[in-house]
Amino acid sequence: MTAPPPDPTELLYLRDAYLREFDAVVAAVDGSRVALDRTAYYPTGGGQPHDVGTIGPLGVTAVAKDGHVVWHTVDGPPPAPGTPVHGAIDWARRHALMRTHTALHILCGVIWHRWHKAVTGGNMEPLSARMDFEFDPLPDGFGATVEELVNAEIAAARPVEVRFVPRDALLEDDLVRTKVSLVPASVPEVRIVDIVGLDTQADGGTHVRATSEVGRVRVVKTESKGRQNKRIRIEVADA
Repeated sequence: MTAPPPDPTELLYLRDAYLREFDAVVAAVDGSRVALDRTAYYPTGGGQPHDVGTIGPLGVTAVAKDGHVVWHTVDGPPPAPGTPVHGAIDWARRHALMRTHTALHILCGVIWHRWHKAVTGGNMEPLSARMDFEFDPLPDGFGATVEELVNAEIAAARPVEVRFVPRDALLEDDLVRTKVSLVPASVPEVRIVDIVGLDTQADGGTHVRATSEVGRVRVVKTESKGRQNKRIRIEVADA
């Protein structure tokens, strides 16, 4: 007899990206994968890599979301369903990803306000990232100009706020930074990340509380990925 699927995982990181440790109960086990009733672990998605860390004495090496359930791959025999466990994420890695993700939103906001160009794709690692935009071609002196503008927004210490909006109350025109809507039609409530006065996006990732926490951004390379697709590579460093 096949076991019923576990209940949806409570996603603690959606409301508190600074939560480093948490208590949970094992909801299900699938080989080396463990589902918990609640988790602070971010699963791979939206261009942001998964967290790593520990669940009890076990290392967490991968985290993925399957439907409404988050599965944690562990490096040893998993605890049985019903077992209480304590989780702890690798905070240095998580905070680096938070800084990087917010830096990308700042980049989006700057480019939208200055050139009105939409994002076509992106990806990140801790303290480095790339993002693609609809430029044809890039303006002269673009790299130096956008780096200066991004760092000015970081220095402005704009608040980064998170709120939740019912899907039927959301105006897609308010979220114009991306080329296509990234919000599945099945999602009833949309999480909004707002860099106040600069950028507003539907986003499920983790972010810092203010732009000043990012540090400093350097544009390391610009590339052409097609006639209307230009790639910008950045690095994030301490201020």
